[in-house]
Amino acid sequence: MAQLFQIHPEHPQPRLIKQAAEIARSGGLIALPTDAAYSLAGVSGYAPLLDRIRRIRGVDERHHFTLMCRDLSEIATYARVDNSQYRLLKAVTPGAYTFILEGTRELPRRLLHPKRKTIGLRVPKSPLALALLDELNEPLLTSTLILPGDEAPLAEADEIRGRLEKLVDLVIDAGRCGIDMTTVINLTGAAPELVRAGQGPLEPFGLEA
Repeated sequence: MAQLFQIHPEHPQPRLIKQAAEIARSGGLIALPTDAAYSLAGVSGYAPLLDRIRRIRGVDERHHFTLMCRDLSEIATYARVDNSQYRLLKAVTPGAYTFILEGTRELPRRLLHPKRKTIGLRVPKSPLALALLDELNEPLLTSTLILPGDEAPLAEADEIRGRLEKLVDLVIDAGRCGIDMTTVINLTGAAPELVRAGQGPLEPFGLEA
């Protein structure tokens, strides 16, 4: 059965963050509340995590996973970012955005989109998520926790634990989480392209929903 940690969303308890990081480092899969809906999260070095997330989500190998990073410098380690892209990222991070970028050689091929060699990257605003990232000292591989047949992500820790108690290793309860997902922007082309409208405003990119 999945463990349940009750962690303060603004002032996360260091002891619990350390325990959550240990679960992730051992290959565990975590249901993590963020600034934009719950995500399934784990350390990217564990290949079986991809299959576990795909089974829960009901997606195939063409699904874009997201690396949740602490800051822009970490994004630049795992994605190719030119000067104009960097200025855009700097203007809107941290925040409720996911950016599709071309991955670097630092990333295992299994994490990249099989044809485009791209991956999603984001820097969250959530103090809880950032505390876990700091404790891990590496990004988290994530995917929004929306189950097959559902129209919106799960938002309550008790429901997540009830439905996924044998499929995840830890559920973090920080109070009700929102169901509005990130805005997804593809930055691999000549101009920003809207993939999904969500929480993040579109004005910085000159886009409309």
